[in-house]
Amino acid sequence: MPSQAPSFGGPVTLNVGGTLYATTLETLTRFPDSMLGAMFREGAALPSNSGPLGSSYYFIDRDGKAFRHILNFLRLGCLDLPRGYGETALLRAEADFYQIQPLLDALRELEVTQGTEVVTAALFHADVDATPRLVHFSARRGPHHYELSAARVDTFRANIFCTDPTCLGVLRTRFGVAEGEGGEGSPHFHLEWAPCPEGLPEVEYRRLGLKQLWVVGEAGERREVLGTPGFLEEVLQVALEHGFRLDSVFPDPEDLLNSRSLRFVRH
Repeated sequence: MPSQAPSFGGPVTLNVGGTLYATTLETLTRFPDSMLGAMFREGAALPSNSGPLGSSYYFIDRDGKAFRHILNFLRLGCLDLPRGYGETALLRAEADFYQIQPLLDALRELEVTQGTEVVTAALFHADVDATPRLVHFSARRGPHHYELSAARVDTFRANIFCTDPTCLGVLRTRFGVAEGEGGEGSPHFHLEWAPCPEGLPEVEYRRLGLKQLWVVGEAGERREVLGTPGFLEEVLQVALEHGFRLDSVFPDPEDLLNSRSLRFVRH
């Protein structure tokens, strides 16, 4: 649909990560210096999406559940979380994304009041590189018939450096890295893996001394990391959960999940 400026005084529908919210421009622009304030300022032209029965909405690709608390803060001007709320790290990451400084300040005050650890400045760097090679092997085609075959094997090597011990511990657990690997108290560790390619017999894969990389989810489920995009997706998720923001991407910022290096900072 063509871009059109939403009007003040009327309802505005947002689709945040699949969750619909109805609010007003006055609420969204309560803090003009925030990202939402800039997006919905008077006179801004935004592309809307078509909904059922001719309705329209504005889509934001962020956590829909956490946005409830973002919106309540915009409406009330104060932080009001349910008793026992345990996702302050996620809410902090969302507040940082929307650049709502008063909410970030309120979250810091909450952490001090509750006696939780105050977030400190930290640096997080992850790089990954892939090396392809052609592996030759004998494939049995019959009782006395062997044929020379070949398969491409991609070996991935990754280095993770993080000055936040808690975040580093989560990464170690997720990637199945033993404590102390890389040196006692070391802020970094190394990963090396090679997914088994189609056509390469498992016995040849094992003979080459190759190994797969698996991650363990919060529910204990295991899933294989097949390459650079899968690895960087895990890194991004953990970084955002611990309040980091993406600082630089190499070589191509437009191709995040196929990059070779990501740098995160937390102030």
